[in-house]
Amino acid sequence: MKSTGLRIYGKEDLRIEEFELPEIKEDEILATVVSDTMCMSSWKLAKEGEDHKKTPEDLKNNPALIGHEFAGKILKVGKKWQDKFSAGEDYVVQPNLARDDTPFVPGYSYPYIGGDATVIIIPNEVMELNCLIPFKGKAYYEGSLCEPLSCVIAAFDAQFHLIPHTYNHEMGIKKNGNLLLLGGTGPMGLLAIDYAIHSNVKPKTLVVTDINQEKLDRAEKLYPSDEVKMLFINVNNLSIEKQKELLLSAVDNEGYDDVFSMISVAPIVTLAGELLRADGCLNQFAGPVNKDFKATLNFYDVHYNFTHVTGTSGGNAENEAKAAEIIASGKLNVAKVITHVLGLNAAAETTLNQPEIGGGKKLTYPTKKFERIELAKVDPTSELGKVLAKHDGLWSPEAEQWILENEPDITA
Repeated sequence: MKSTGLRIYGKEDLRIEEFELPEIKEDEILATVVSDTMCMSSWKLAKEGEDHKKTPEDLKNNPALIGHEFAGKILKVGKKWQDKFSAGEDYVVQPNLARDDTPFVPGYSYPYIGGDATVIIIPNEVMELNCLIPFKGKAYYEGSLCEPLSCVIAAFDAQFHLIPHTYNHEMGIKKNGNLLLLGGTGPMGLLAIDYAIHSNVKPKTLVVTDINQEKLDRAEKLYPSDEVKMLFINVNNLSIEKQKELLLSAVDNEGYDDVFSMISVAPIVTLAGELLRADGCLNQFAGPVNKDFKATLNFYDVHYNFTHVTGTSGGNAENEAKAAEIIASGKLNVAKVITHVLGLNAAAETTLNQPEIGGGKKLTYPTKKFERIELAKVDPTSELGKVLAKHDGLWSPEAEQWILENEPDITA
């Protein structure tokens, strides 16, 4: 069977091409990909090429399919897995296989599995590690966003606080505490806001910062809450000391129980540590590009005030399954993070230029051919514009269906 996909051959060398898939083995599964959302990790992958820890050594001769936030439909199941999966089922994949013997994962390392492809072969290890998960949501884009949400769930679960008068820890954010998202208006920050105000353990106060007032205003509009006090603060052109003063005053100088650094800027990470109250936990959520990234931490506070530090890099199979369940239930409207949609033909350029394009999640429909669409600029009198208007300008199952029915196939 033939597939068309976006493969990486080296640094900034991304190619959309048709290739032949081998017959699946008894322990493999053949599937379509219907949707894939882009992650900044794919931009980092494209920039690093063979220097990336998850790519094969010889990409020039062993190109890998990219894209790791994908959802689709199972076409054919090898004999080994026929008692657990069946043709026609919708699925999502947790790409973080979490193996000790190899860093290879879908979307970075394999020739036949990645989100930016029309048809893929899911290898045995994905099923063995419980990373192929049935999805019961209303639309495929919701399935694609299970992986990003799994990263948020993992980060919230990784927070820890002392059980009073013991050195044992209670995992998760502090219930009825003060939570701060530094640089929290990007796609992952928005998912974190959504999860914080809809999860079982909620903060008392949630403070979100950014340097872009338009993004702050959009976040405030998208995520109202009757149960959590919400503050959206612009720190543009403020000194670190002014930021510290402003952020502490926002919580009556109590300090923060949980701080998520959604950006990798050393002075901001240092500031994060200074904003913690006793038994507070700092999560370095954003993955630094520089392997020598460092920031200052007050170890007096570590010793006497029990300052905690953690960090998470992706979710796991359990987090993905939880994300799939939450999204399918309708508890979170993950469409709020999508700002652009595109066909596979536009995936290479979009991947390479994500920082310059800006906005939120870029949603790819790999089986389709159309140029990148910015949702906010769609003509409201057009057919798609009328669909968007019915959903307050947000992406929706109806909008997805319109794309799948009206845009040409990539192979046409």
